[in-house]
Amino acid sequence: MNHHIKYIAAGVIALTSMAAAAQSRSAYFLDNYVYGYQHNPAMAREGAKGEVAMPLLGNLNVGTRANVGVRDFVFKTSNGQLTSFMNPSVSTSKFMNGIHKHNRIGVELREQILGFGFKGMGGYNHVSINAVADAQVRVPGSLFSFLKEGVTNKTYDIGRVGANAHSYAELALNHSHSLDKFLPGLRVGGTFKLLFGLANVDINMDRADLILGQDAWRAVTSGKAYFNIGGMYATRNRKGEFDGLDMDGFKLGGMGMAIDLGATYRLNQDWDFALAFNDIGFINWTSNVEFGTDGEHTFSTSDYTIDPDNFEDSFDAMTDALDDLYQLTVKDGKSSRCRAISGTMKASARYTLPQYRRLTFGLLNTTHMQKRFAWTEFRLSANVTPVDWLGLSCSYGLGTFGSSFGWLLNIAPKGFNFFVGMDHTLGKLAKQGIPLNMNAQLSMGLNFPF
Repeated sequence: MNHHIKYIAAGVIALTSMAAAAQSRSAYFLDNYVYGYQHNPAMAREGAKGEVAMPLLGNLNVGTRANVGVRDFVFKTSNGQLTSFMNPSVSTSKFMNGIHKHNRIGVELREQILGFGFKGMGGYNHVSINAVADAQVRVPGSLFSFLKEGVTNKTYDIGRVGANAHSYAELALNHSHSLDKFLPGLRVGGTFKLLFGLANVDINMDRADLILGQDAWRAVTSGKAYFNIGGMYATRNRKGEFDGLDMDGFKLGGMGMAIDLGATYRLNQDWDFALAFNDIGFINWTSNVEFGTDGEHTFSTSDYTIDPDNFEDSFDAMTDALDDLYQLTVKDGKSSRCRAISGTMKASARYTLPQYRRLTFGLLNTTHMQKRFAWTEFRLSANVTPVDWLGLSCSYGLGTFGSSFGWLLNIAPKGFNFFVGMDHTLGKLAKQGIPLNMNAQLSMGLNFPF
């Protein structure tokens, strides 16, 4: 039996498991937050001379986001036990009520490994080495309907299954500069990034028309998958058929570059605005292992029995069925692909309360630009700095992945800066301690200003 789907699924899971959520958006409007420049390269802390980040712990972010959760796939039986959506006791209508037309799970990472900032060249500068990862999975609701209903219906359109994941290291050089002499209140900044590609998976199964019969299913499919982890190659058996994936030591998967561009503008004492475009760039991925499918084929259904009480066996059966459905075959040789990384636009407005200027209110729009995996969020926050060394932000976000409550505490006495917070505070948990909602995020960091 072929195992293409399993290899690809394992690759996506491996990438997503190492990933985390990007910069804390709850911290965006805090003046004493060290990493504002990663939101907008024009941002710089007032009066700062410089800082050094704690290696690996300067800016650590972990989290996930999705428009579905555990509660959409796990249900209580009449005796109070938990069971999967495949159990016959869970009606199709009840299960599909929580499923969307496009179901998405995404994770990100931007962890600073080393970093420092300093005044110079007429402005403020940052140098950093970061680990970056981004992974997104999209599954149509019709696929879950098919898995739940089995042969109840005769035809299914379960195309538009997709996944994209990439990880890379970056060397980033940032500079921000005041342009007060040209336009009072204007500050601009930019970051140049040299990118070292580590791994990339890109899957797009754009078509899968399935016609069910009693003993066989007929499918018309079209899709491609690219798999790139430095040193990975496809192996074949004695018959020349694809036999699996293997590694030949570690190698870079590709190289690229990117830029961040941003500006901030203080209109008056009460209002300021900002706009930034981050991660506008590309990586040229080399030595891709390419899979493809195109055409009509039939396959037997007798091997795909779903056991509602055994998730592991059921998952194996489902991936076997999908493998035969798409009939992915590996292409000869290796290919090179130049792909854009995931860009982000951030636009914001902040109001400072005249009666108490240590209290501000801000609105931030974040738009993640990645074709079929794009998302957007609006986040409203209240921010207070009662004393220079203490800042607190509380925020509420609403967007593609639903609503969330966020907060961040920033403690910054002289020579020390520690922050901790969440953009997605954990909600209700199951008895086993598993979050019912898959949106969760934690940010923390330790830095030493001077």
